[in-house]
Amino acid sequence: MLHPFYLIVDDPQWISRLAPAGLKLVQLRIKNKSGDALMQSLRQGLTVARNEGITLVINDHWQLAIDLKAEWLHLGQEDLEDADLKALRRAGVRIGISTHTLDELDRALSFEPDYIAIGPVFPARGKQVDYPSLGASGIAKWRQKVTCPLVAIGGIRLEQATELRAAGADSLCVITDVLADVDPEARCRAWINATL
Repeated sequence: MLHPFYLIVDDPQWISRLAPAGLKLVQLRIKNKSGDALMQSLRQGLTVARNEGITLVINDHWQLAIDLKAEWLHLGQEDLEDADLKALRRAGVRIGISTHTLDELDRALSFEPDYIAIGPVFPARGKQVDYPSLGASGIAKWRQKVTCPLVAIGGIRLEQATELRAAGADSLCVITDVLADVDPEARCRAWINATL
């Protein structure tokens, strides 16, 4: 079962920094590194997460997830074209998949993922997204079709946590609402308290 608060970070230093706040589920999404630098950052993130009792999800890099013996991997729709899902399953890697439309949801469900991410729930603040916001009603609609854990992502603020959990989201995933806050540690603690 996924922790109800799910944070995405782009640097393993965030994991070390926010672990004392009670962080239990984090995705390491690194877009600006490759080769040895990428491998080193992912290895560092996994080491810190394992030492702190945090579940770490690697974003995109499926082969590195296998090589580093990661427990979790997150794949976007475009990543499904290239990732060797059979090899990931043989390696015991659990898989989460992004969805933005009902067609993408049907496709993702055909892979029997360990969780489904739905988004954007609200207009995203951290990146340009070419899909309409789904809102709490979208979560409720997805919930009717999804039996695995459902992760809501996209433009979510702490004040919306209760509504989105009531709509059927098992876990709420954020970036900006914590990392851009003047006090990320306090905001992370507030999120954890609001979702327990």
